[in-house]
Amino acid sequence: MTLLTPDVHALLTAGRLVHLVTLNADGSPQVSVVWCGIEDGEIVSGHLARYQKVRNVERNPQVALSIETDVPGANGLMEYLVINGRARITEGGAPELLRRLARVYLGPDVEMPLPPDPPAGFITRITPEKVTGNGPWAT
Repeated sequence: MTLLTPDVHALLTAGRLVHLVTLNADGSPQVSVVWCGIEDGEIVSGHLARYQKVRNVERNPQVALSIETDVPGANGLMEYLVINGRARITEGGAPELLRRLARVYLGPDVEMPLPPDPPAGFITRITPEKVTGNGPWAT
């Protein structure tokens, strides 16, 4: 059974900013705000350089994502989604992914403001292991 149910998929592809939590070498959390999409059943995010979040995933694949909505839940609290999973880094493809995500996050006719001849970068690919939060995805 996939954890990327239609409700989870819809939120992950709705252009909402995602909080990506990785673990620093000392075990402390490192939080980055990223754009996410879905490819081949994995949650993906692009990075033009080997930022701290990329180095953290290369060392420890445990990650968490959180996304807030502006929808009140049945309990009166705003809905939010939390995903725990395992990530891996692949090299290359970041400019193309960021261009595709820019159309979701910035607008359908907006081009991603990349530098000329951008580096190939890295893609974080996350396999969800647990989905929770407040909303239709929380069972």
